[in-house]
Amino acid sequence: MARSDDDSWDLASSVGATATMVAAARALASRQPDALIDDPYADALVRAVGIEFFTKLIDGVIAVDEADGGAARLMTELMAVRTRFFDDFFLTATTAGIRQVVILASGLDSRAYRLPWPDGTVVYEIDQPRVIGAKSATMARLGAMPTCHRRAVPVDLRDDWPATLRQYGFEPAQPTAWSAEGLLVYLPPESQDRLFDDVTALSAEGSSLATEYHPDGGAVLAQRADAINSAWRAHGLDLDLGDLFYGGERTPVSDYLTGLGWQVHARSRQDTFTHYGRTIGDGELPDPLRGSLSITATKG
Repeated sequence: MARSDDDSWDLASSVGATATMVAAARALASRQPDALIDDPYADALVRAVGIEFFTKLIDGVIAVDEADGGAARLMTELMAVRTRFFDDFFLTATTAGIRQVVILASGLDSRAYRLPWPDGTVVYEIDQPRVIGAKSATMARLGAMPTCHRRAVPVDLRDDWPATLRQYGFEPAQPTAWSAEGLLVYLPPESQDRLFDDVTALSAEGSSLATEYHPDGGAVLAQRADAINSAWRAHGLDLDLGDLFYGGERTPVSDYLTGLGWQVHARSRQDTFTHYGRTIGDGELPDPLRGSLSITATKG
Protein backbone atom coordinates (compact mmCIF):
# COMPACT_ATOMS: atom_id res chain seq x y z
CA MET A 1 0.00 0.00 0.00
CA ALA A 2 1.37 3.41 -1.00
CA ARG A 3 2.22 5.94 1.69
CA SER A 4 -0.11 8.72 2.80
CA ASP A 5 0.24 11.73 5.08
CA ASP A 6 -1.71 10.08 7.89
CA ASP A 7 -0.69 6.42 7.58
CA SER A 8 0.37 4.48 10.65
CA TRP A 9 1.93 1.11 11.33
CA ASP A 10 3.05 -1.46 13.81
CA LEU A 11 6.18 -3.61 13.62
CA ALA A 12 4.56 -6.09 11.23
CA SER A 13 3.30 -3.62 8.63
CA SER A 14 4.43 -0.81 6.31
CA VAL A 15 7.46 1.16 7.53
CA GLY A 16 7.33 -0.69 10.85
CA ALA A 17 8.11 -3.97 9.11
CA THR A 18 11.36 -2.48 7.82
CA ALA A 19 12.43 -2.03 11.45
CA THR A 20 11.91 -5.77 11.87
CA MET A 21 13.86 -6.38 8.66
CA VAL A 22 16.75 -4.31 10.02
CA ALA A 23 16.65 -6.18 13.34
CA ALA A 24 16.81 -9.48 11.45
CA ALA A 25 19.90 -8.22 9.63
CA ARG A 26 21.47 -7.21 12.94
CA ALA A 27 20.76 -10.66 14.37
CA LEU A 28 22.48 -12.30 11.40
CA ALA A 29 25.36 -9.81 11.43
CA SER A 30 25.97 -10.46 15.13
CA ARG A 31 26.63 -14.15 14.35
CA GLN A 32 29.30 -13.55 11.74
CA PRO A 33 32.74 -14.92 12.63
CA ASP A 34 34.28 -11.46 12.19
CA ALA A 35 31.22 -9.60 13.47
CA LEU A 36 31.33 -5.80 13.51
CA ILE A 37 28.47 -5.63 15.99
CA ASP A 38 26.99 -7.57 18.88
CA ASP A 39 23.26 -7.13 19.31
CA PRO A 40 22.09 -9.76 21.81
CA TYR A 41 18.47 -8.59 21.61
CA ALA A 42 17.85 -8.49 17.87
CA ASP A 43 16.93 -12.16 17.54
CA ALA A 44 14.30 -12.04 20.31
CA LEU A 45 12.85 -8.76 19.03
CA VAL A 46 12.35 -10.25 15.56
CA ARG A 47 10.66 -13.34 16.99
CA ALA A 48 8.35 -11.22 19.10
CA VAL A 49 7.03 -9.42 16.02
CA GLY A 50 6.26 -12.75 14.41
CA ILE A 51 6.81 -12.10 10.67
CA GLU A 52 7.41 -15.64 9.46
CA PHE A 53 9.84 -14.74 6.68
CA PHE A 54 12.24 -12.93 8.99
CA THR A 55 11.97 -15.63 11.64
CA LYS A 56 12.84 -18.27 9.05
CA LEU A 57 15.72 -16.12 7.85
CA ILE A 58 17.34 -15.85 11.29
CA ASP A 59 16.65 -19.55 11.91
CA GLY A 60 18.40 -20.54 8.69
CA VAL A 61 15.26 -22.19 7.32
CA ILE A 62 15.57 -19.73 4.44
CA ALA A 63 19.21 -19.55 3.42
CA VAL A 64 20.54 -16.01 3.27
CA ASP A 65 22.26 -16.57 -0.08
CA GLU A 66 19.28 -18.31 -1.65
CA ALA A 67 16.37 -16.19 -0.46
CA ASP A 68 16.55 -13.37 -2.98
CA GLY A 69 19.59 -13.45 -5.18
CA GLY A 70 21.83 -11.97 -2.52
CA ALA A 71 19.64 -9.17 -1.17
CA ALA A 72 19.49 -10.62 2.34
CA ARG A 73 23.25 -11.10 2.36
CA LEU A 74 23.78 -7.51 1.22
CA MET A 75 21.26 -6.27 3.79
CA THR A 76 23.19 -8.09 6.53
CA GLU A 77 26.49 -6.53 5.49
CA LEU A 78 24.91 -3.11 5.09
CA MET A 79 23.32 -3.19 8.54
CA ALA A 80 26.52 -4.43 10.15
CA VAL A 81 28.41 -1.42 8.80
CA ARG A 82 25.58 1.05 9.36
CA THR A 83 24.97 -0.11 12.92
CA ARG A 84 28.67 0.11 13.75
CA PHE A 85 28.86 3.61 12.24
CA PHE A 86 26.04 4.88 14.49
CA ASP A 87 27.34 2.95 17.51
CA ASP A 88 30.72 4.63 17.10
CA PHE A 89 29.06 8.01 16.65
CA PHE A 90 27.24 7.72 19.97
CA LEU A 91 30.27 6.39 21.83
CA THR A 92 32.41 9.22 20.48
CA ALA A 93 29.80 11.84 21.39
CA THR A 94 29.31 10.59 24.93
CA THR A 95 33.03 10.11 25.50
CA ALA A 96 33.36 13.81 24.61
CA GLY A 97 30.90 14.65 27.39
CA ILE A 98 27.42 14.65 25.83
CA ARG A 99 24.88 13.08 28.18
CA GLN A 100 21.63 13.62 26.23
CA VAL A 101 20.84 11.37 23.26
CA VAL A 102 17.86 11.28 20.91
CA ILE A 103 17.20 8.37 18.54
CA LEU A 104 14.67 9.47 15.93
CA ALA A 105 12.41 6.71 14.53
CA SER A 106 13.99 4.24 16.94
CA GLY A 107 12.11 1.15 15.73
CA LEU A 108 13.73 -1.95 17.22
CA ASP A 109 16.96 -0.16 18.08
CA SER A 110 18.49 -1.73 21.20
CA ARG A 111 21.30 0.75 21.87
CA ALA A 112 19.69 1.92 25.11
CA TYR A 113 20.21 -1.63 26.39
CA ARG A 114 23.49 -2.74 24.82
CA LEU A 115 25.89 0.22 24.56
CA PRO A 116 28.17 1.11 27.49
CA TRP A 117 26.71 4.55 28.14
CA PRO A 118 28.55 6.80 30.61
CA ASP A 119 26.83 7.37 33.94
CA GLY A 120 24.09 9.95 33.74
CA THR A 121 23.33 9.51 30.03
CA VAL A 122 19.66 9.95 29.12
CA VAL A 123 18.54 8.29 25.88
CA TYR A 124 15.25 9.37 24.31
CA GLU A 125 13.70 6.96 21.80
CA ILE A 126 11.09 8.46 19.49
CA ASP A 127 8.69 6.44 17.38
CA GLN A 128 5.03 5.76 16.75
CA PRO A 129 3.15 4.65 19.89
CA ARG A 130 2.50 1.07 18.73
CA VAL A 131 6.16 0.60 17.84
CA ILE A 132 7.41 2.01 21.14
CA GLY A 133 4.86 -0.02 23.11
CA ALA A 134 5.66 -3.32 21.42
CA LYS A 135 9.41 -2.99 21.82
CA SER A 136 9.18 -1.87 25.45
CA ALA A 137 6.93 -4.81 26.25
CA THR A 138 9.29 -7.29 24.60
CA MET A 139 12.34 -5.95 26.41
CA ALA A 140 10.45 -6.13 29.70
CA ARG A 141 9.52 -9.77 29.04
CA LEU A 142 13.18 -10.51 28.33
CA GLY A 143 14.16 -8.92 31.62
CA ALA A 144 16.44 -6.54 29.73
CA MET A 145 17.65 -3.53 31.68
CA PRO A 146 18.73 -0.28 30.01
CA THR A 147 22.36 0.73 30.42
CA CYS A 148 21.26 4.39 30.53
CA HIS A 149 18.26 6.42 31.63
CA ARG A 150 15.91 5.36 28.81
CA ARG A 151 12.88 7.50 28.04
CA ALA A 152 10.54 6.16 25.38
CA VAL A 153 8.68 8.96 23.60
CA PRO A 154 5.58 7.69 21.73
CA VAL A 155 4.93 10.29 19.04
CA ASP A 156 4.73 10.42 15.25
CA LEU A 157 7.49 12.55 13.72
CA ARG A 158 4.82 14.21 11.55
CA ASP A 159 3.22 15.60 14.71
CA ASP A 160 4.65 18.15 17.15
CA TRP A 161 7.32 15.80 18.39
CA PRO A 162 9.57 18.59 19.79
CA ALA A 163 6.84 19.54 22.26
CA THR A 164 6.30 15.92 23.27
CA LEU A 165 10.04 15.41 23.66
CA ARG A 166 10.22 18.34 26.06
CA GLN A 167 7.32 16.89 28.04
CA TYR A 168 9.43 13.77 28.62
CA GLY A 169 12.22 15.85 30.12
CA PHE A 170 14.39 16.83 27.17
CA GLU A 171 16.52 19.90 27.91
CA PRO A 172 17.32 22.03 24.82
CA ALA A 173 20.02 23.91 26.74
CA GLN A 174 22.13 20.75 27.00
CA PRO A 175 24.22 19.44 24.07
CA THR A 176 22.54 16.46 22.40
CA ALA A 177 23.67 13.58 20.19
CA TRP A 178 21.01 12.95 17.54
CA SER A 179 20.60 10.05 15.13
CA ALA A 180 18.38 9.82 12.05
CA GLU A 181 19.29 6.31 10.95
CA GLY A 182 17.55 4.76 7.94
CA LEU A 183 14.90 7.45 8.18
CA LEU A 184 15.16 10.09 5.48
CA VAL A 185 13.96 8.01 2.50
CA TYR A 186 10.69 7.43 4.37
CA LEU A 187 10.06 11.19 4.62
CA PRO A 188 8.83 13.53 1.87
CA PRO A 189 11.54 16.03 0.82
CA GLU A 190 9.91 18.93 2.66
CA SER A 191 9.57 16.81 5.82
CA GLN A 192 13.27 16.02 5.68
CA ASP A 193 14.08 19.73 5.77
CA ARG A 194 11.55 20.36 8.54
CA LEU A 195 13.06 17.56 10.61
CA PHE A 196 16.48 19.18 10.51
CA ASP A 197 14.94 22.58 11.25
CA ASP A 198 13.40 21.12 14.40
CA VAL A 199 16.58 19.29 15.41
CA THR A 200 18.59 22.48 14.97
CA ALA A 201 16.14 24.52 17.03
CA LEU A 202 16.50 21.99 19.87
CA SER A 203 20.29 21.70 19.69
CA ALA A 204 22.59 23.61 21.99
CA GLU A 205 26.10 24.49 20.90
CA GLY A 206 28.26 21.37 20.94
CA SER A 207 25.45 19.07 19.85
CA SER A 208 26.18 16.38 17.26
CA LEU A 209 24.15 14.59 14.62
CA ALA A 210 24.54 11.45 12.52
CA THR A 211 22.44 10.52 9.51
CA GLU A 212 22.58 9.16 5.97
CA TYR A 213 21.72 10.70 2.64
CA HIS A 214 20.66 9.06 -0.62
CA PRO A 215 21.08 11.65 -3.39
CA ASP A 216 18.29 10.15 -5.47
CA GLY A 217 15.85 10.38 -2.59
CA GLY A 218 15.23 6.65 -2.66
CA ALA A 219 13.97 6.50 -6.26
CA VAL A 220 16.67 4.07 -7.41
CA LEU A 221 16.28 2.07 -4.22
CA ALA A 222 12.58 1.73 -5.00
CA GLN A 223 13.35 0.45 -8.49
CA ARG A 224 15.73 -2.19 -7.17
CA ALA A 225 13.16 -3.17 -4.54
CA ASP A 226 10.90 -4.71 -7.19
CA ALA A 227 13.19 -7.70 -7.66
CA ILE A 228 13.55 -8.16 -3.91
CA ASN A 229 9.78 -7.94 -3.46
CA SER A 230 9.21 -10.77 -5.94
CA ALA A 231 11.75 -13.03 -4.27
CA TRP A 232 10.49 -12.35 -0.77
CA ARG A 233 6.87 -12.73 -1.83
CA ALA A 234 7.69 -16.23 -3.00
CA HIS A 235 8.63 -16.97 0.62
CA GLY A 236 5.37 -15.54 1.93
CA LEU A 237 6.35 -11.95 2.77
CA ASP A 238 3.77 -9.41 1.55
CA LEU A 239 5.77 -6.19 1.83
CA ASP A 240 6.30 -3.81 -1.08
CA LEU A 241 9.47 -1.96 -0.16
CA GLY A 242 9.26 0.37 -3.14
CA ASP A 243 5.93 1.79 -1.97
CA LEU A 244 7.47 2.94 1.30
CA PHE A 245 10.00 5.40 -0.10
CA TYR A 246 9.27 9.01 -0.99
CA GLY A 247 10.69 10.35 -4.24
CA GLY A 248 11.10 13.95 -5.30
CA GLU A 249 14.03 16.33 -5.38
CA ARG A 250 15.71 16.83 -2.03
CA THR A 251 18.07 19.41 -0.66
CA PRO A 252 21.43 17.68 -0.07
CA VAL A 253 21.71 17.09 3.66
CA SER A 254 25.27 18.38 3.90
CA ASP A 255 24.28 21.67 2.27
CA TYR A 256 21.14 22.05 4.34
CA LEU A 257 22.88 21.40 7.66
CA THR A 258 25.74 23.73 6.74
CA GLY A 259 23.19 26.46 6.05
CA LEU A 260 21.75 25.87 9.51
CA GLY A 261 25.12 26.39 11.17
CA TRP A 262 26.39 22.82 11.49
CA GLN A 263 29.95 21.73 10.70
CA VAL A 264 29.45 18.72 8.44
CA HIS A 265 31.60 15.73 7.54
CA ALA A 266 30.38 13.35 4.82
CA ARG A 267 31.85 9.99 3.85
CA SER A 268 30.77 7.87 0.90
CA ARG A 269 29.16 4.51 1.57
CA GLN A 270 32.13 2.84 -0.12
CA ASP A 271 34.57 4.66 2.15
CA THR A 272 32.48 3.77 5.19
CA PHE A 273 32.62 0.10 4.23
CA THR A 274 36.36 0.33 3.67
CA HIS A 275 36.85 2.01 7.05
CA TYR A 276 35.32 -1.04 8.71
CA GLY A 277 37.18 -3.55 6.58
CA ARG A 278 34.23 -4.49 4.40
CA THR A 279 33.52 -4.33 0.67
CA ILE A 280 30.20 -3.30 -0.76
CA GLY A 281 30.44 -5.79 -3.63
CA ASP A 282 29.85 -5.59 -7.35
CA GLY A 283 26.77 -5.89 -9.54
CA GLU A 284 23.43 -4.17 -9.91
CA LEU A 285 22.06 -5.00 -6.46
CA PRO A 286 24.39 -2.73 -4.44
CA ASP A 287 24.57 -0.02 -7.12
CA PRO A 288 21.91 2.23 -5.51
CA LEU A 289 23.99 2.33 -2.33
CA ARG A 290 27.24 3.52 -3.84
CA GLY A 291 26.29 7.19 -3.93
CA SER A 292 24.90 7.21 -0.40
CA LEU A 293 26.66 9.25 2.26
CA SER A 294 27.30 8.68 5.95
CA ILE A 295 27.07 12.08 7.60
CA THR A 296 28.12 13.47 10.95
CA ALA A 297 27.76 17.08 12.01
CA THR A 298 28.55 19.30 14.99
CA LYS A 299 26.72 22.47 15.93
CA GLY A 300 28.70 25.52 16.90
